Amino acid sequence: MGTIEIRAKRPYRILDKSRYHTKDPIFIESVEVCAIKDPMPEDGPCVFTGKTAIYTGDQEYFDDHQGHVLMYNQPLSICDKTAANISSLKRDDLFVSGSTFFYDGGGCC
Repeated sequence: MGTIEIRAKRPYRILDKSRYHTKDPIFIESVEVCAIKDPMPEDGPCVFTGKTAIYTGDQEYFDDHQGHVLMYNQPLSICDKTAANISSLKRDDLFVSGSTFFYDGGGCC
């Protein structure tokens, strides 16, 4: 397996204190996951949890020379591995969002 996509995360139910005899209500969410059997990248599988990268520098694009090209001010869906790599550059002109747990395809890998 080479790619895992977290496509959606939705509210499912509440287990309330009175009916289920719990200390606090328990919120349950449903998660839609897709595992794709494709060639495994050398640096491990791609896991998409809804992170996005945006380049805001003074050039037309940013190229990390690892297969990822970010056009100026255009969001690009990225896997968590790429998000960590881009974040580690600690550049003010690169924004990486947190996980939204929504992914509808496209992206970096």
